[in-house]
Amino acid sequence: MKHLQLGFQDGIATVTLDRPEVRNAFNDELIAELGAVFHELGQRTEVRAIVLAARGPAFCAGADLNWMRRMATFSREENIDDASALARMLELIWGCPKPTIARVQGDVYAGGMGLVAACDMAVASDQAGFCLSEVKIGLIPATISPYVIRAMGPRAAHRYFLTAERFDAAEALRIGFVHEVVAAQDLDARVEALARALVQAGPQATRACKKLLHDVAGQEISAALVQRTVEGIADIRASAEGREGIQAFLDKRRPNWQ
Repeated sequence: MKHLQLGFQDGIATVTLDRPEVRNAFNDELIAELGAVFHELGQRTEVRAIVLAARGPAFCAGADLNWMRRMATFSREENIDDASALARMLELIWGCPKPTIARVQGDVYAGGMGLVAACDMAVASDQAGFCLSEVKIGLIPATISPYVIRAMGPRAAHRYFLTAERFDAAEALRIGFVHEVVAAQDLDARVEALARALVQAGPQATRACKKLLHDVAGQEISAALVQRTVEGIADIRASAEGREGIQAFLDKRRPNWQ
């Protein structure tokens, strides 16, 4: 991989954006690499959790300037192809069957906000800043919007999409865009603690729980939805992993996946 570093320890994979010289900005190569690595890690049984991190002072500054220069000459059809690649990458992170954590050590701008929002959880340094800057240059945060609006909520999105204001980590926490804010020196320890909590869970239960979250969030509580949840718990209880987990709890021992 040209633009990513990949590490693995004790069931935790760490994917690190490695373009610090351009503040880890996107180009078509980085987008392709991110999509491919999240797809691969999602299928690997030894991977139990994934941390998305970045090297350097910024987490992700959005689009690479050279990439933007090329985009300026694209036709509408070429722009659709280009935007589709970004959309596919975000969907692969969002839909990854393994739990994901964004480790936000520095500034996050524009498309980088989509990366953070597509992860299941996010922990930020108190030095990080955030900005949906697209309207300042006559664009809109369209491709990232399904993930960012879910993460920060519609009301906050109305403000920050339209004003393109920069906001700090405390505000990102207040609106729910990140789950925790810690001092910079404590970031690694907090992310590691979350990741280690994730690998204690049953692997099949984790996969099923992510699917449950995607199926239920924002949906009307209908008879069909209720029935799906009933069938979901019945299926997991009857599975080998579910039976092992219940028996281990009753026996006061560790389940076999630990």
